[in-house]
Amino acid sequence: MAVPKKKTSKGKRNQRHAHWKAKAGVAAAKALSIGKAVLSGRAQGFVYPVAEEEGDSEA
Repeated sequence: MAVPKKKTSKGKRNQRHAHWKAKAGVAAAKALSIGKAVLSGRAQGFVYPVAEEEGDSEA
């Protein structure tokens, strides 16, 4: 099993933690942007399911 050779400083630990936390904000902003694009009909570059109307069934 891998074991660190020296103790990690508090600054390095805090820097790593801050970077990890910042990624959540970026992901949330991207998800909100994609959601707004889907609702407005401007969505491009990905496929999402569209609800079918009930009167079109031929079974």
